[in-house]
Amino acid sequence: MTQTMNITDSGFQIGASLALPENEVHLWRVDLEAIRADESRWQQVLSSDELTRASRFHFQTDRQRFVASRALVRTILASYLATEPRGLSFSYSKKEKPSLGPPHADGGVTFNVSHSGGIALLAFTRRREIGVDVEQLRRGPDLEAIARRFFSAHEQRQLFALPAEERDDAFFRCWTRKEAYIKATGNGLSLPLGQFDVSLGMGETNALLATRPDDSEAGHWLLQEAPGGPGYIAALCVRGQDWKLNDWT
Repeated sequence: MTQTMNITDSGFQIGASLALPENEVHLWRVDLEAIRADESRWQQVLSSDELTRASRFHFQTDRQRFVASRALVRTILASYLATEPRGLSFSYSKKEKPSLGPPHADGGVTFNVSHSGGIALLAFTRRREIGVDVEQLRRGPDLEAIARRFFSAHEQRQLFALPAEERDDAFFRCWTRKEAYIKATGNGLSLPLGQFDVSLGMGETNALLATRPDDSEAGHWLLQEAPGGPGYIAALCVRGQDWKLNDWT
C-alpha cells in the first residue's frame, strides 16, 4: 500500500481504490488541526444528518474537527468499497457503535474512530469487530482517583507498583487499552471495567490478560499498543489473532 495513511494536508486525496485484505488492519492518523479549516471541502461529502449534527456544535473548532473526521471516514471507506463517499449510509448499535448500512454492509468493511486533542485515529478491517482509542497525555492529581474507581484490582496493583513519575503514562496505556476493548466488543460502558484485566507495559502486542466470567474470551481478541504520535497514547483491539497491522507510520 503506497497511499499515505498520515493525513496532515487539507489537500489530501486518494488516487485510486484501495485494497483491504481480510488479514489486515489499517490504521490511519489524521492531524485535525492541520486540515480542519478547509471545512467547506469536507462538508461536500457529508449527509444532511451529519451537517445538522455539525451545526449544533457551540465552538467552531469542535465543529470543524467533527466535519473533517467524518468526511475522511467516508472518503477512506469509499476507497475500500470503490464507491462515492456521499453515497454511504451508516447504522448504529444500541450502544451507538457505527457500522456501514445497506447496500455497502455486504462488503464486510468494519471500522472504528477515536479522537483526542488535535488528532484522530481511524481503524479499518474486514469481517472483524474492531476498536481503537487514543488519548492526549496530560498530568493531573485526579488520575489515581480515576484508576481506583475504574481499573481492576490487578491493574491497580500494576499501576501503584510503578515509580510515581511513570504512573501518568501507565494510566493512559491502561485507559486506552480498556477503551479499545470495550469499543471492539460493542458493549460500551455496559461492560464493567473491572471485569477484565489489561497490561500496562510499553509496546505490548497482546495486552488483554484476563476476562471474567468467561476466561476463554481473552483468547478471541488481540489487544495491542498502537502508534498515536508524540504526546499521545493509543491502543487497538481486533477480534482474532490472524491479522497484521498496516499503520500510518
